[in-house]
Amino acid sequence: MPGSSGAVTRSTLRQQIADALRDEVLAGRLQPGQEFTVKEIAEQYGVSATPVREALVDLSAQGLLDADQHRGFHVHEYSFADYRGIVEARSLVTDGMFHALHAGHELMRPGEDPRRALALAGVRRRGEEAQRSALAGDVTVLIGYDLRFWRELGILFGNPYLTDFLHRLRVQSWVCVVQHLRRLTELRGRLWSDHTDLVDALALLDISTAHKIVAAYNTHSLALIECLAED
Repeated sequence: MPGSSGAVTRSTLRQQIADALRDEVLAGRLQPGQEFTVKEIAEQYGVSATPVREALVDLSAQGLLDADQHRGFHVHEYSFADYRGIVEARSLVTDGMFHALHAGHELMRPGEDPRRALALAGVRRRGEEAQRSALAGDVTVLIGYDLRFWRELGILFGNPYLTDFLHRLRVQSWVCVVQHLRRLTELRGRLWSDHTDLVDALALLDISTAHKIVAAYNTHSLALIECLAED
């Protein structure tokens, strides 16, 4: 079919532009409230307006951008109250995953399904990378590994809807906090870095410890961002 490859190409370009703009926001190069038009982005990337407009609409649906009628788009501005709400929603999703694990939907049992064991080992390696970047205070590297860590961990639970929802919440939470974190010149030792402890607890089906790790993470994150938001 003549139109098929064109549709695939446009869809791929749309996703590439959306990913690039999301990375610009996470890197702090697109600031909260910053305005731009479809034409400006199309010229920046050297593409037509159609995939750019579609990418911007996608990012708006994800809560990263706001559409200004007849003017273009701007980066969504999150408040601390927004961040608190996102953390609460994020917790409800992870609590549901852990509950499913506790109820018998095993993440992994020794000697069963080597593919699952291999996947869990991969998640732990991703956690090690996230942990190293967190301890080093490298936010840019941390965001990439952290998002992949939680997405791959979510995939192990076998519910793609929960995985996608959790990923969206985690992107939004990073967009919320990155504007504050990048104001600090030294983040070494100030970022959550217990990724591997969480994987180890889940591998042992120690749900109680997993809950405590995530609860401590949320408390730490909220306290840090509240302090920065007040400065």
